[in-house]
Amino acid sequence: QVHLQESGGGLVQPGGSLRLSCAYSGDTVAIHRMSWHRESPGKEREVVAGITGGVSTNYSDSVRGRFTISRSYRRSTLYLQMNNLKVEDTAVYYCNAEVRIPDGEGDFDIFDYWGQGTQVTVSS
Repeated sequence: QVHLQESGGGLVQPGGSLRLSCAYSGDTVAIHRMSWHRESPGKEREVVAGITGGVSTNYSDSVRGRFTISRSYRRSTLYLQMNNLKVEDTAVYYCNAEVRIPDGEGDFDIFDYWGQGTQVTVSS
């Protein structure tokens, strides 16, 4: 089991910045990848950024160059630094942890854990 708790959302003007945090606990050694997703009304949840092994990162085209994902093993926290925010970034942002556990047959059982989400609203 992995427990995730997001924080840092709020209301910001276009062009502003926010930093989201996701504190995690539990069976954290088994975490393979962590990511941020977002969901806005009428749209499906989409992945925004991901980090594997603490260094390998990837971003959606819509946020590349503006958002930065990072992970602190010492603080057991995942971050999303969001700069130059746009109105279309308005959404509930969710933290995800992908856990991989060897199944004893050379493969892995994969489990996904989610936080409760934090609202980000970009508006003038």
